[in-house]
Amino acid sequence: MRLRQGDYDAETIYGDDPVAVAVDFVAAGARWVHVVDLDAARTGEPVNRTVVGAIVAAVRPSGAQVQSGGGVRDDAAAEALWDVGVDRVVLGTAAVQSPDLVARLARARAGGVAVGLDTRAGEIAVHGWISSSGTTALDLVRRYAGSGVAAFVVTDIGRDGMLAGPDVAGLRAVLDATPVDVIASGGVSSLADLAALGAVRGADADRRLGGVVVGKAIYERRFTVAEGVAACAASV
Repeated sequence: MRLRQGDYDAETIYGDDPVAVAVDFVAAGARWVHVVDLDAARTGEPVNRTVVGAIVAAVRPSGAQVQSGGGVRDDAAAEALWDVGVDRVVLGTAAVQSPDLVARLARARAGGVAVGLDTRAGEIAVHGWISSSGTTALDLVRRYAGSGVAAFVVTDIGRDGMLAGPDVAGLRAVLDATPVDVIASGGVSSLADLAALGAVRGADADRRLGGVVVGKAIYERRFTVAEGVAACAASV
């Protein structure tokens, strides 16, 4: 299931077996699988943790890694995801409301924590994208300078699920604000969008995006996972 612009009343269900979908993605060449527990993001209750663990177990033999978030707001939630084999835990609401938690987790698990920068109208949204925090993406990037987080996952909620193209300017601004890996999410509709993301550079020409999350474009057959992987490889 995925949302459009973060609206829980505008959800689309693309299949009833997320484990099979993940296996297919990895078989087509994906090296990371990005999983969001939308129920947990809204309520804080990790009702899909068993499914996340099943995805990890299914793709790990192929060498793929799993990044997962949604409702991770305390140590126990992060530890539970690591315990089922998740490689990197994404914190969004907690990154705004509990900075000490994020820093503590980043120290505890090197490479195992990412911060989700989910923006709407210039501000970070929290609690499953329902509420505005009054904090900007660049505020959070600066807050976590030197904290040990492995990546920032940047989503423009207004573009998410809309196939309207990525926010290149916003991504470039984040790149310029941090030496940490920046992962683009939201809006990708075509291989041309992936090429545009591959061409994004910070003020330092060596600063490139660390990855891109693609969902709806693949589900709606705008391009295949294999084509997307090839397009990303061509831009390196």
